[in-house]
Amino acid sequence: MNLLDPLSFQMGKLPLLISIPHAGTRLTPVVEAGLTEAARPLSDTDWHIPRLYDFAHNIGASMVVGNYSRLVVDLNRPEDDQPLYTTATTGLFPETLFDGRPCFVPGKTPSPQERQSYLLHIWRPYHQQIQLELMRLKAKFGYAFLLDAHSIASVIPRLFDGQLPDLNFGTNSGASCAPSLSSLLIACCERQSAFSHILNGRFKGGYITRAYGSPPSHQHAVQLELSQLNYMSETEPYSYLPERAVHLQQLLQQLVNTMLKWGEQQYQR
Repeated sequence: MNLLDPLSFQMGKLPLLISIPHAGTRLTPVVEAGLTEAARPLSDTDWHIPRLYDFAHNIGASMVVGNYSRLVVDLNRPEDDQPLYTTATTGLFPETLFDGRPCFVPGKTPSPQERQSYLLHIWRPYHQQIQLELMRLKAKFGYAFLLDAHSIASVIPRLFDGQLPDLNFGTNSGASCAPSLSSLLIACCERQSAFSHILNGRFKGGYITRAYGSPPSHQHAVQLELSQLNYMSETEPYSYLPERAVHLQQLLQQLVNTMLKWGEQQYQR
């Protein structure tokens, strides 16, 4: 199968890798031909997240971004497609949108062979890049941070009740990063009042957080799911709103600085 580059990667100079698995909008011909009208706008994309985190790459964080839409293959689901949540969710190869509407016209779902090729040529390279970069960072610094960056519409009744908090931190219920680090991140949020926040609420971290967070190995992973209304329009054409985003970016910068400072204090005494 002739697939274009499955990911974009920029190497940095800090012990931090930002993973952005769901910002991609590229489709394979088979997926594009089979999408329903409801799925064609790619509403479940994590729109503009690379732009929102530009500041982090500018200060030296590494960044890996998936180029293909999650409707082709979801990079934040396990290879065996075992469910990550007991509540409503989507799988490795989504059949429905977040709101429950079907992704594919009947009879036009990609074949098992097509999907196996997506796993081989899109999913695996992304995870290999994460693994290689975390190994490089640990070899250089002795420790590494992985920030798995996501966003989602603020109201999706099928997935959660009411309006989602603005910042949703997931640490696999405390297993993917040191409790002292997550406590500092929450304390950072508590020093401001513009944005609400929660730790291990509806979103506890997907496969990336769970697979690569290993505090005993000095490897700390945090998922951050942002409510989209704070930086973009939640309706088509899903426009970036700089006048909103700037305030959110200020808090994100404080969180990144908090993470990096914790690492310096913890490991470079």
